[in-house]
Amino acid sequence: MNLVVSQLSQGDEPVEIVERKGVGHPDSICDALAETLSRNLCRHYLAEFGEILHHNVDKALLCGGSAAPRFGGGDVLTPIDIFLAGRAVADATPLTDIVVEGSRAWLRDHLHALDAERDVRLHNAVRCGSQDLDELFRRRPAGGRSVALANDTSIGVGYAPFTALERLVLRTEQSLNGRPRLPLQVAWGEDVKVMGVRQGNAVSLTIACAMIGRHLADLDAYRAEVAAIRHKAEDLAAESGFAACGVQVNAADDPAAGSVYLTVTGTSAEAGDDGQVGRGNRVNGLITPFRPMSLEAAAGKNPVSHVGKIYNVVARHIAETMVMTVPEVAAARCYLVSRIGSPVTEPALAHLRLATHDGSPALGLKTKIGEIAERELQGIPAWIDRFVAGTVDIF
Repeated sequence: MNLVVSQLSQGDEPVEIVERKGVGHPDSICDALAETLSRNLCRHYLAEFGEILHHNVDKALLCGGSAAPRFGGGDVLTPIDIFLAGRAVADATPLTDIVVEGSRAWLRDHLHALDAERDVRLHNAVRCGSQDLDELFRRRPAGGRSVALANDTSIGVGYAPFTALERLVLRTEQSLNGRPRLPLQVAWGEDVKVMGVRQGNAVSLTIACAMIGRHLADLDAYRAEVAAIRHKAEDLAAESGFAACGVQVNAADDPAAGSVYLTVTGTSAEAGDDGQVGRGNRVNGLITPFRPMSLEAAAGKNPVSHVGKIYNVVARHIAETMVMTVPEVAAARCYLVSRIGSPVTEPALAHLRLATHDGSPALGLKTKIGEIAERELQGIPAWIDRFVAGTVDIF
């Protein structure tokens, strides 16, 4: 393994920015439907052929519709259009059924105010893959090894541990989007976005939550729900050590002018926004411009050979393992670079940047670090079942 170990400096940046898009955000919907399609294809291929066949369905585009929300009701006037595209082995495979029915099932399960049959039009744009990539997917290294070959030259990055603000932003969105929906939360749509900003010790959260008109009698009811979200976020911030955190909810509202964030379906996709795979959360669930990030869209890539998915998940896992199992390591960043056609377990470069608790040189840990990294890389094939089962967070 081409392993490089270098020093990572410790200490807080003067400014920190962290964002998370909830499951009902148009970008997150695209990520979820692409990943659902990949999992459903994997299960179909395993059932029909006994193995996962080549596919990459990491392209999806959501074109918002039009709607007329109002207190006590509202209507979707033009349905949301969602186009799912990519490449897959289609021989004897009911691709349209897998694309459309699988997507509708996800929408029914995750967006409680959306009518998945009436409010959305789903379009199957999945086509057959190229002959060379299909052949590469089937090819294995010489010597009888069963490990897959990387089907792309790509970068995967991960880091650990989370900062207090990163944990707060993640926890806030997950709390607002808790499942099952509590009666007091039925007016809150799943299209939640949380932006956390820290300047020195001063922390603020800006939260957008699409409110659902049919569950709100009037503007006073709307204001009460916005206040409930603000209080919930303030409580979470206090529990996270940010007692003086400022929280704004639906900051663009102008109640005096009758302009508030009201929706029919609980997502801005009904009229206000469009979506695309890969524009939202990274595999750790966050958007963190002050941290290393890959621009790869992990959702929808096949879990066998596509390093754009595999390396981002494994790089994060390696960084977390370093912090949890090596007492000297306070923080870690892992960078993995693949080379198309090489075994997925053998990156062209693995770079570990480490910060130690006592400031001692990270290079002194190279042997121990190398053993851990090698073990985790050799264990990549074991991740396939977890990807197919949907137990690995992708966005």
